[in-house]
Amino acid sequence: MRGRLLKNVMAQTGKNSSAGQKRPLAGSLLLAHPSMTDGIFRRSVILLPASDEDGAMGIVLNHPLHKRVGDLSGEFAVGPLSDVPVYQGGPVAMDRLLFCAWRMYPQGFGFQLMFGIDPDKAIELRDAQGMELRAFYGYAGWTAGQLESELKRDTWVVTPLLPHLLAKDDDDEYDERMWKKILGGLGHGWRLLAGEPDDPAMN
Repeated sequence: MRGRLLKNVMAQTGKNSSAGQKRPLAGSLLLAHPSMTDGIFRRSVILLPASDEDGAMGIVLNHPLHKRVGDLSGEFAVGPLSDVPVYQGGPVAMDRLLFCAWRMYPQGFGFQLMFGIDPDKAIELRDAQGMELRAFYGYAGWTAGQLESELKRDTWVVTPLLPHLLAKDDDDEYDERMWKKILGGLGHGWRLLAGEPDDPAMN
């Protein structure tokens, strides 16, 4: 399953969904529930490009390693991919470097995602208009039914992948602030929870 899902994935999401209709998980964002206060998924934002009856996979968007590809891999020490920022994508295959690219369609009517692209394709896309290119060590993976079970336990908060959610206000890396911004945007209650410290004594 993982080999198949690691093939390039193209995902498109629109701005609207039918009320009351069960929406497929693929193409969504998973936000770690505020009660998850430790572990690799703490305050994480996971982009979920693939989910079906065999399982699901995604990448953690907001755990930067504060490194560039050229710093971590001799293969890319020089060249057009050397300055691509690197993130910790998840606990599976943490020694594997994955390139991912995304961009918003013109006028914001959807979103294009290319996941697990090879270096030559990454070079081709690097300077494409509106394209964001990132590298990830590892990814997040779930076996059949595992993610659905975690959702029933309120481990994750699911939100549609609307293009503006991945927009950055400046040149800073995606980090914990991304989780707070997206979760807080879901409503007043979530905003309060997102602003609470992990240790209640810090209130």
